[in-house]
Amino acid sequence: MPGQNEGADAHHPGGRHEESPCHRHLASPALEPVLEPVLEPVLEPALGPTAGSAAGPVSGSVTGPTAGPVTSFTACGTLTEPEPLICPTCAAPLSGDAHRERGLGSGSRESIDTDRLLAALRASESRFRAAFCDAVIGMALIDAEDRIIEVNPAFAALIGRGVGDLVRTHLHEIIDPEGMPDRLFSELVCGERERFRVEKQLKHRAGHMVWSKVTVSLIRDGAGSPLYTLALVEDITEQRRLGDRLEYQALHDPLTRLPNRTYFFERLDAACLAPTDQPGPVGAPDERRVGVCYLDLDGFAAINEALGHHIGDQLLIAVATRLRRGFDGRDTHLVARMGGDEFAVLVTDSLGSEQLTELAARILEVLERPFDVAGHRLVITASVGVVERSVHETTSTDLVKDADATLYWSKADGRARWTLYDPDRGAHQLTRQLLATALRPALERGEFAIEYQPLVGLADGTVHGAEALVRWRHPRYGTLSPDRFIPLAEETGAIVPLGTWVLEESCRQARQWLAEFPETETFVSVNLAARQIWDSDIVADVARALERTGLPARLLQLEITESALLGPGGRPLQALQALADMGVRIAIDDFGTGYSNLAYLSRLPVHVLKLDGTFIEGFREPSPTDRPGRPELGSRRSDADEQIVGAMVQLAHTLGLTVTAEGIESAAQAERLRLTGCDTAQGWYFARPGEAELVAAILRDGRPALHGR
Repeated sequence: MPGQNEGADAHHPGGRHEESPCHRHLASPALEPVLEPVLEPVLEPALGPTAGSAAGPVSGSVTGPTAGPVTSFTACGTLTEPEPLICPTCAAPLSGDAHRERGLGSGSRESIDTDRLLAALRASESRFRAAFCDAVIGMALIDAEDRIIEVNPAFAALIGRGVGDLVRTHLHEIIDPEGMPDRLFSELVCGERERFRVEKQLKHRAGHMVWSKVTVSLIRDGAGSPLYTLALVEDITEQRRLGDRLEYQALHDPLTRLPNRTYFFERLDAACLAPTDQPGPVGAPDERRVGVCYLDLDGFAAINEALGHHIGDQLLIAVATRLRRGFDGRDTHLVARMGGDEFAVLVTDSLGSEQLTELAARILEVLERPFDVAGHRLVITASVGVVERSVHETTSTDLVKDADATLYWSKADGRARWTLYDPDRGAHQLTRQLLATALRPALERGEFAIEYQPLVGLADGTVHGAEALVRWRHPRYGTLSPDRFIPLAEETGAIVPLGTWVLEESCRQARQWLAEFPETETFVSVNLAARQIWDSDIVADVARALERTGLPARLLQLEITESALLGPGGRPLQALQALADMGVRIAIDDFGTGYSNLAYLSRLPVHVLKLDGTFIEGFREPSPTDRPGRPELGSRRSDADEQIVGAMVQLAHTLGLTVTAEGIESAAQAERLRLTGCDTAQGWYFARPGEAELVAAILRDGRPALHGR
C-alpha cells in the first residue's frame, strides 16, 4: 500500500523511497510549519550528542534538500560512543552496510546526525502524505484568508472537482457561508478555540448539494500562534436522506399520507407558543388566535363491518384526499389524521369563531358528495367539533380536549352537523366526569344518604308508604339530587353497589317503622335500575336484604321504569316474576312515557302504576266546571290530560292494579285526581322529601303535614 514502507531505505541496501505525484505535490513550503510540530517529538529523542559538545548543549539547524529549512534543535548530553541508528519508520537498528552505502564514516558524526534528521523528516513526511492522500474522508488545509492551500483526493471527489482546481479557491465557493457559526469560527481563528463541528451543505460541480459533517481544527506555528485551519469533511448525504425518511414516517400517517397526531401537536404547540411578529406594549394580552375543527366520520364502523376493512381504508384515503385538496396548502391551515376515522383542520392564525364555523360548514359540504370506492358508491357524513380562542387563554392540550368533547356533543345532537364549543356546557361535562370518577369512592366514604317522601292515600289522607330517594352529600357541590348522579352511576356500573346499599338501608328503615307503628304496615318503595337486573342477581340481592333486616316482603315495593321493564329480552320479566312470587310489590314508574304496550299489563307481575308527572301538569289548571265561557288552549289540554288519566286509572283498576300520581303541589290537584279514582299520590303538597323521622312524625300524628292548606 502507498506510504507503508516510505522512509525505509535507511536499512534496505540499494533501496530508495519513490514518491507519488500526489506526495510530490504535497511537498511544498506551505506544509513546513505543519510538519514542524509533527517532527519535533520524533526528532528530539533520536538526536544524540554532536561532535564538539563534550559537556554542554549544542544548537544548530538542519537543511534538507527538498524541504528547505526544517527545524531548529537543541541537544543536551556528553559525547560517548555513537548510539546505534534507529529507523524512524520501523524502529529497527540501521546496519553498517546501510551507512557505508550512504558514504558515511564512523568518524563523521555530523554527517550521521544530518542523515538521521533527513531520514526522520522523510519518514514523517511520508506518513503525513499517506494519511492525507489516502484518507477516505475529505481533508483541506485553509489559510487565514479562507483560501484553500491543499486538499486531498477524497475532498475533491466529494464535490466533483480535481485537486489542482481547488488550490487557492475561496472556501465560500464550496461551502455556503449562511448558517456558519460565526462566533465559533472567529474564536477558532483567534486561537481561543481548538476545533468545532458543524453540518453543512457543499456545492457539487454538478449543481446539487452534498450534506457533510465538517470538523474545523486550528493549526498553530512553532510559537503557538494560529497559522492555518484544517477541515475534515465527511459525506453524510445518505444519513440525512435516511433521517428525512424516518422523520417523515414519524410525522405522517402511513395510510393517508396526511400529517399525523404528533405533527399536528407540534404545529399547534408552535402556534400557541410563538411570539408575535410585532409585540405590543409590555403587559398587553397576546391577540393571536388559534382554532381547530375536529371531525369524525358518522357510521364508519358500519362500513368496515359490512364491506370489510380494505374498503374502509380506501374510503379514508378518499376522505383525506378531499380534505387535503380543499383545506390544506396554506401556511395557516393544516389537515391531519388524528387516528381511526378522526381528522382535524388546524387554523394557526384564526380571525375568529365565525371563520372556524364557516370552515366546518364547508367541510360538511365537501364530504357530503358520494364517494366511489372499489365499485361501491358510499355516502357518509361527519360530525365536527369547533373550538376557537386566543392563544393566551389556552394550551394545546386543552384546545384538543375541548374540540374532542365538542365533537361528541355534535354526535349527541344528531350527527352530520358542526357544534361550537360552549364553556357552560363544557363545565357541566367536566362536572359530570368528576362526579362519575368519584362515585365509588364516595360510597365507600359514606357520602350518600336517603330521604323519604310519603305516599298518601287520596281517599283517607293517611300515609301508606314512602319512596326512598338517595342523595349525595358531596363535600364540594353540596347535596345532589338523584337526577345529577344516577345516570352517571348507570353509565359507569356504580349503580349496582349503590343500589344494593339503598335497598338494604331502606329495608332497615321500614323495619324500624314497622316496629314502632305495627298497625300501619307502612311500606317502602325503592327505585330499581335496569342495569341492576342485568349486572347482578337482583332476586338474591332482595332476598338477602329482607333476611338481614327482617322486613316482610309485602312491605317492600320495587319501582322500575316502563322502558326497562318492556325492553328486549326476557331476563327482567323472569326476575320480576321471581320477586313477585316472593311477595314483593312491583310498580311501573313513569307509566305512559315508554312503550305503553297495554297488552303486557295483563301478563306482567305488576301491582302499581305510577303516572308520569307530565300527565299531572294539566291538573294544575282549574277544573272545567270552574271555567265559564269558551275554553282556552290550556284548558283543552287540561281536559285531555284528565280524560287520559281517568282512562288509565280505569284500565288499571280493571286489571286489579292501584295507581299513584307524582308531583302533587296543590289541594285542587289532589282533589281532581281523587275524583278520577287515583289511589295514592305524593308531592310537595303533602310533604317534601326528608329524613326518616319526618315519616315517623306523620305516622304519629295520623295525618300528613299538608302544605298550602
